[in-house]
Amino acid sequence: MTDDPAPTPRPKGPSREERRQMKSAARLYAVQALFQMEVSGQTRDAVRREFETHRFGAIYEGEEMAEGDPDLFGKTLEDAVNWQAKIDQMTDRALVAKWPIHRIDPTLRALFRAAGAELVEGAAPPKVVITEYVDVARAFFPEGKEPSFVNAVLDHMAREAKPEAF
Repeated sequence: MTDDPAPTPRPKGPSREERRQMKSAARLYAVQALFQMEVSGQTRDAVRREFETHRFGAIYEGEEMAEGDPDLFGKTLEDAVNWQAKIDQMTDRALVAKWPIHRIDPTLRALFRAAGAELVEGAAPPKVVITEYVDVARAFFPEGKEPSFVNAVLDHMAREAKPEAF
């Protein structure tokens, strides 16, 4: 018999990579939710409940949807709504004069609002936010020039929101 104590079990929780994937999924879901709010007129709370209940980890046509980070998702939605005027003004300043935010694709508008929320109020470094949302743009526009456009606009917005990070 040995006097060695039993090893303490590791806490069960997502790994670092799983947490990163959950944050990426939350960002994608936030863009989808903001788009849905704009086109349907639904409230933030109604859309949040729908996503957290019916989309996070759901299985559609045999495909499992990613599990999203509910805290990041909720904060991004809340901040995008609360800071929408400021975010839209930042986006307008980053766009060429002939293309104010109300004239751009609604998916891109939702993306800029979600990313802007993180740039204005989020904890992630601006370069991480830019990279993550360029990846979201690639998911929505895999063949287009939109990811490069998103990168340029978000870089401009990030330098305005958090100049100390550059």
